[in-house]
Amino acid sequence: MIRNETEYQEASARLAEERKRLADHRERLKEAGLGPDEIKRVIDPMVSFHFQLQEEVENYERLKRGEFEELENLRGFGHLLISARIAQGISQRELAKRLNVHESQVSRDERNEYFGITMERAIKILDALNVRLQTKVEIDQPRELAVA
Repeated sequence: MIRNETEYQEASARLAEERKRLADHRERLKEAGLGPDEIKRVIDPMVSFHFQLQEEVENYERLKRGEFEELENLRGFGHLLISARIAQGISQRELAKRLNVHESQVSRDERNEYFGITMERAIKILDALNVRLQTKVEIDQPRELAVA
């Protein structure tokens, strides 16, 4: 996951480089006499990396536009905290100041996607980010009572 503007710029540059490298490599393989199936077999791992990097860049761009994914049963909550920071253009350093902690703490927490944080800490982070989280509770009918 891209967590800041520097990583975004680096990933975007790397994506452009990979695009060119992929095209050059494909052309060299073609010149070496490899057929389409052989070229595909050689190129596929590079293409897979390229698509993964492209997806990360696009995801960061969505976050910058303030587009968030929905949570279900709080799965992905840590990712949401990171996303809220990114969407507001707040650096890890600024969030650390707001939380009165060292920047390395925020970096470490984000690297671990806030795994295992307390509710109290989550509330402090949401408050520091000026985020209001709303929930909707739905109770599913127990499976054994469900009517077919």
